[in-house]
Amino acid sequence: MSGPLFGKLAIVTGAGSGIGRATCRVLARDGAKVIAADRNLKAAEETANEIGTDVASAAEIDVSSYESVNKTVQSIVSKFQKAPTIVVNSAGITRDGYLLKMPERDYDDVYSVNLKGTFLITQQFAKAMIANDSKGGSIINLSSIVAKMNNIGQANYAATKSGVISFTEVASKEFGKFGIRVNAILPGYINTPMVAVVPEKIKEQVKVRCPLGRLGKPEEIAEVIAFLASEKASYINGAAIEVTGGLK
Repeated sequence: MSGPLFGKLAIVTGAGSGIGRATCRVLARDGAKVIAADRNLKAAEETANEIGTDVASAAEIDVSSYESVNKTVQSIVSKFQKAPTIVVNSAGITRDGYLLKMPERDYDDVYSVNLKGTFLITQQFAKAMIANDSKGGSIINLSSIVAKMNNIGQANYAATKSGVISFTEVASKEFGKFGIRVNAILPGYINTPMVAVVPEKIKEQVKVRCPLGRLGKPEEIAEVIAFLASEKASYINGAAIEVTGGLK
């Protein structure tokens, strides 16, 4: 096996479907050993089995829980005798609704996964990289173009995804001295289970507004993630890269 990520160990959250699953495939294709992590262990195992258990394994994780994240970090370091140097924060949820009618829980749930989860994963795996004297770390956080479009009905989601961009910039400045790069990707409307629940009328409007006239594919986001994880992107740090087909 060879490739630009040969010898690297990667963890991808939200790996049970969509962008997370596609990212696992592409990172493994490029030579990395991949830990597919998801709250839904069965879905994570499906991802790992699809790729091949010689290069992929599954882990159950609740990114919103410090205990769960910390336990996962310790388990991985114990199993592989090193910390992952590629960390992809792909876990994310939506709980759409008009602001005046939004239950507090719908705000809290989205915040806990999308923003707090990104914080916990980034913090704990960066600590592990530093403790293991790992070189060339790359953390890739999934924001969203919704952070800039600020769609009606997505006050909670837009706020968390905007927060991911700012969080990424701060982390990139703090971790640079350790040789760890931190970047964010802002996907547009990608053909994933999350977007599948969007009404067809809305998706057709999105296609009309998108210069390329279509939804994106999970693999098109995964390819950018793989690039950012590689040495080809060795001077990209603190960036927020839009992958939207030109949708603004």
